[in-house]
Amino acid sequence: MPDPDRTGSWELLIDGAPQSHVDLADPTRLRFEYQRRLGHVADLAAPPGRPLAVLHLGGGALTVARYIAATRPRSVQQVAEPDSGLTAFVRRELPLPDGARIRVRPADARDLLGRLPDGWADLVITDVFADARTPAHCTSAEFLDEVRRVLRPGGWYAANVTDGPPLAHLRAQVATAAGRFAEVCLAAEPPVLRGRRFGNGIVCAADGPLPTVELAGRCARDPAPARLLAGRELADFTAGAPVVTDATAVPSPPPPDGTFG
Repeated sequence: MPDPDRTGSWELLIDGAPQSHVDLADPTRLRFEYQRRLGHVADLAAPPGRPLAVLHLGGGALTVARYIAATRPRSVQQVAEPDSGLTAFVRRELPLPDGARIRVRPADARDLLGRLPDGWADLVITDVFADARTPAHCTSAEFLDEVRRVLRPGGWYAANVTDGPPLAHLRAQVATAAGRFAEVCLAAEPPVLRGRRFGNGIVCAADGPLPTVELAGRCARDPAPARLLAGRELADFTAGAPVVTDATAVPSPPPPDGTFG
């Protein structure tokens, strides 16, 4: 659907749920707040302008991939998007910029992850949804073991996690990431963190130090400010939540009725 407030901008809805927003004239403009936070992660994952090898698990309208192509020219990006009809529709209606090295593969996220060589990616981004829920097989510790295998030394992982009160899914996802990576942080709007409404949390993880002070500042200055949890605050937030395994994994909770309209 066209954005009524800005010519050349479009919103992709899947089954009535807003999935992506694309500004064809300015791919660095990220309207959705969770995508803006993923943009902050991409900005800080390496020195400005340095090309990255990025794996996107979940495609949609390729908003974040377009952002990285614009801010980090010559980046090599692969995208797992099993819905080839959606990919063809997006490419036709919202063409990729010239020179964008973005390859969309018609594959399940975990299947593509398993086919990539060790140490291929500087950054892995998970934004996988089917019927507005993250599939169970993309939420487990075994899934993150594959992410770690594909990441280069010093690489980063970021995931868009949706949840609402009592935040059991989000807490468990943070605990699972903390069980596999040395450093983890979480960015979300305060009402979401307090369990007052359904929303997005961005989990960022790495085996080396994360620039949490700078990331927190960027998130706080966004139009819809987010709070960053790390260290003791994040440990208190997880409050003993269990690590998710393939045997215990379930999809993320469905959005409550009325969330998108």
